[in-house]
Amino acid sequence: MIETTAGDPARTEVDTARTDLDAARADLDPSAAANQVVEDVLADLHGGHRGVVVDSPPGAGKSTLVVRAAAHLAAAGDRLMIVAQTNEQVDDLIERIAGKHPDVSLGRLSASTYVPSGRVTGHASVRVATKADDLADRTVVIATAAKWATLTEGSWPWAIVDEAYQMRSDMLLRIAGRFERALFVGDPGQLDPFSTVEVERWAGLSWDPMRSAVSVLLAHNPDLPVHRLPVSWRLPASAAPVVSDAFYPFTGFRSGTGPGDRRLEFGAGGMGTTYDRALDEAAASGWALYELPARHALRTDGEAIQATAALAVRLLQRGGVAHSELGTSPVGADRIAIGAAHRDQVTAIRAMLGQHGAGITVDTANRLQGREYDVTVVLHPLSGRRDATAFHLESGRLCVLTSRHRHACIVVARAGIPELLDAHPSTEPVHLGVPVKFPDGWEANQSVLAHLAAHRVRSHL
Repeated sequence: MIETTAGDPARTEVDTARTDLDAARADLDPSAAANQVVEDVLADLHGGHRGVVVDSPPGAGKSTLVVRAAAHLAAAGDRLMIVAQTNEQVDDLIERIAGKHPDVSLGRLSASTYVPSGRVTGHASVRVATKADDLADRTVVIATAAKWATLTEGSWPWAIVDEAYQMRSDMLLRIAGRFERALFVGDPGQLDPFSTVEVERWAGLSWDPMRSAVSVLLAHNPDLPVHRLPVSWRLPASAAPVVSDAFYPFTGFRSGTGPGDRRLEFGAGGMGTTYDRALDEAAASGWALYELPARHALRTDGEAIQATAALAVRLLQRGGVAHSELGTSPVGADRIAIGAAHRDQVTAIRAMLGQHGAGITVDTANRLQGREYDVTVVLHPLSGRRDATAFHLESGRLCVLTSRHRHACIVVARAGIPELLDAHPSTEPVHLGVPVKFPDGWEANQSVLAHLAAHRVRSHL
């Protein structure tokens, strides 16, 4: 089992060595650099460590690594459990593993109310059950963390924890008795675990339930090896440096493609509207900031909602076509997403889209996490606000919203956000024993906005 006794959290020597290794890999071809890290991770699985941590930036092949590691352990004769955070993630992993390795017997542990999707029932190697005993002959058993926490007996030699940075530490403690060693894979730059209740009473405690599973794990086991996937295969060359600098300043990454490897074009020319100008700027540079006049507005700002929906519909009308290393394909509604911070904004945008935008994904950052599209339109969390609260300043929220795209991202916002940030510096209390998170939301927002300033298209000519 993973140790749960407190240890020295200092990791200076380990981090320094890892930084030197990352610098050496920077000269390698992206594929070679990524493959080298994966080989190192697989080697560490047999290195006698009780746990291995893998940090993954957006689109770096995290799920691919989980599938490969599961097959690697299964081939070595080890039974293992895989822990995901949502049923959607569980079904996705089952489909990936069963499709890639049909010889591996899989078990899908679920609640009695779960209805298997076609991604699960379509594979003969998968069995669904509500009790772990019914899956005792399965080499790999997959379930959500919440389902694993209901087990009172049973153990596995290995566990793979997917999206480990989005898992609360108290959930890890509830299932730690089920495995002996574990591989933890996740994205440290995206949304942290959250709660709808006040959590200050636990701040600074080594067992703070609101810290991520990985942060508590490393605080108590400082000698565990930590690997970093160095390449994003999702983000284009125009986006990887922006996202890396803003949200991963100490563990940067690069794009798996170079300038010119991807291209976005339109089948129909524009009509000179500000919407068309924003789309043309996004196609040419990978980014666009559609800026509305400065004004304090309701959260469901009518003008911002209309602009966000209109940009997505106009993209469909102009017949976008994406060219990449994967080939050429139309940018249909299923390849476009709109992201916002709040559910009421999502509801308003869906209503504004109407039938013209049927099929376009509209959701909050929390629900868009882990998903990928060709083009995204983002309603900036701070647009039109009078204040900058901790919720709207959370760096992970903006990171998710601006890192879902393969070709272009268009941000809709009212003017004045930099001034708002200057007027509302972070006032979050600093607690003893709680590591300071870098970058903070204030710094990350300023970094992204500084880049977007060069790609601004004003809605008012």
